[in-house]
Amino acid sequence: MLEKIPHAVGEALSGLKAGIEKTATHAEFEAVPGGIRVTSPAFADGAAMPARFTQDGLKLSPPLTWSGIPAGTAALVLLVEDADSPTPKPIVHAIAWDLPEDSDGLPEGALASPGSDGTVEEVGKNTFLKAGYLPPDPPTGHGPHRYLFQVFALNRHLGLEGVPGRGALLQAMHGHVLAKGVLIGTYERP
Repeated sequence: MLEKIPHAVGEALSGLKAGIEKTATHAEFEAVPGGIRVTSPAFADGAAMPARFTQDGLKLSPPLTWSGIPAGTAALVLLVEDADSPTPKPIVHAIAWDLPEDSDGLPEGALASPGSDGTVEEVGKNTFLKAGYLPPDPPTGHGPHRYLFQVFALNRHLGLEGVPGRGALLQAMHGHVLAKGVLIGTYERP
């Protein structure tokens, strides 16, 4: 969808970015200790994500692995946000909650998306109000975007009803986050 924005408009908006300080890890849970190591066999932290995981490719959610989940964890949350979207707040690309505390990651395509039916049941709304993975789709000429794959360890299950968005998710998480970890993948259209 955003690939249709003219390059000149993307360049004009290049100075407008939500900011990493507005992502959940920094704005909501800055005081929460790190300790969870989030990685992907598809890309290194801070490196470019392969196009297969974007709107320009197969539109699949990338494979993720994590370790360092602390004792007392009852459930995990995955929240994917674009820190560099030309919007007041980061664009939400995925929400998955009540992931098993003993899981060590998600395989490629685990989140429902235009390229996959997905396998994860507890999925929230992305910014476009759809349940599932919103493949990265930055405007041409806007520069590189940082996509934060944030994993949070919680001391309880959230038991959310329906298909919550970011606000409901964060509200339910407050006071229950034991640890966090982040993997950043980048993507840019020329």
